[in-house]
Amino acid sequence: MGIAGTDVAKEASDIILTDDNFKSIVKAVMWGRNVYDSISKFLQFQLTVNLVAIVVAFVGACVVQVSPLTGTQLLWVNLIMDSFASLALATEPPTEDLLKRKPYGRTKPLISRTMIRNILGHAIFQLAVLFVLVFLADDFFDIEDGYLETTRCKPTMHSSVVFNTFVMLQLFNEINSRKVHGERNVFGAISQNPVFIGIMIGTFIVQILIIEFTGKAFHVAGLGWEEWMWCVFLGFSELLWGQLVLTIPKTSFPKLCRFGTKEMPLPMEPDGPKDSKARLLWIRGLTRLQHQIRVVNAFRSVIDGRSQRAIASPAVFNSLLAPVRTAMIYDDEDYPPMGESVDMDHDDGSEKPR
Repeated sequence: MGIAGTDVAKEASDIILTDDNFKSIVKAVMWGRNVYDSISKFLQFQLTVNLVAIVVAFVGACVVQVSPLTGTQLLWVNLIMDSFASLALATEPPTEDLLKRKPYGRTKPLISRTMIRNILGHAIFQLAVLFVLVFLADDFFDIEDGYLETTRCKPTMHSSVVFNTFVMLQLFNEINSRKVHGERNVFGAISQNPVFIGIMIGTFIVQILIIEFTGKAFHVAGLGWEEWMWCVFLGFSELLWGQLVLTIPKTSFPKLCRFGTKEMPLPMEPDGPKDSKARLLWIRGLTRLQHQIRVVNAFRSVIDGRSQRAIASPAVFNSLLAPVRTAMIYDDEDYPPMGESVDMDHDDGSEKPR
């Protein structure tokens, strides 16, 4: 306790409740898990966007001799997935459902198998959609091919469809990234986060302005209502695909390496489980010993602090100097002060106080 607790308890403790309210522990656990989930959400979204953007730019440059996503388009996508996505996904308020989950281990990897499933599943779907648009959108929408030698350097509707669909896919995948533990209801408690809703709406409005009014700056051309509907529909299909991805068992994906959890049996003791149990007991004993040492050090520091304060007072200082003054007074006498012992080890046989 911060107010009612003693100095020894404060120095020996790991947590100090400044408000003397045990409910603060529950709030701290809730917020800690919420921060951990926010980091996982952002990582899931960020890795998916990066994987798709890199593969599309590399394969596109190798096949059609030009990247389907230009530099300015990638800058806008980078702004979406870094700044706006971090604000949208990191402002989720904590809920009591976080307390129903088991705590994470210290060595558990940050990217779980559920996240790996979501990242790979959504990345494969987005790559399939974008490559189909790169090679077949001109025939499907009956527009000019934007990746020919004569049309590579000018804005076309073909490049606009590819870029616009890519952004729509990321916007709807941002909704999927709100859940990182296999929950199917990705819209749960979304109304409690107005920042997320505002960023989604604002990003969609800016995307409309970029497609319709920037032109050469973003290497795009204006789209009709039919192309816009298809782009939004393909982006919305991310939500439907996310439900299919959740049906894939996460056990089909490998676990990432856990730091410090690789147990190897000793050469003289081939029995691994017994060796692991012995190490666990040894670690628990060492931890308990460390806590006891902390308590002893806390008591010692408090006692030393009080002793120093007591020594600094004039009355105690004079009392400590009393034996010295007494020894100085009786130094020339033949008998020691009352209560002193006698030392007979002098060469001249005289008796002097110790």
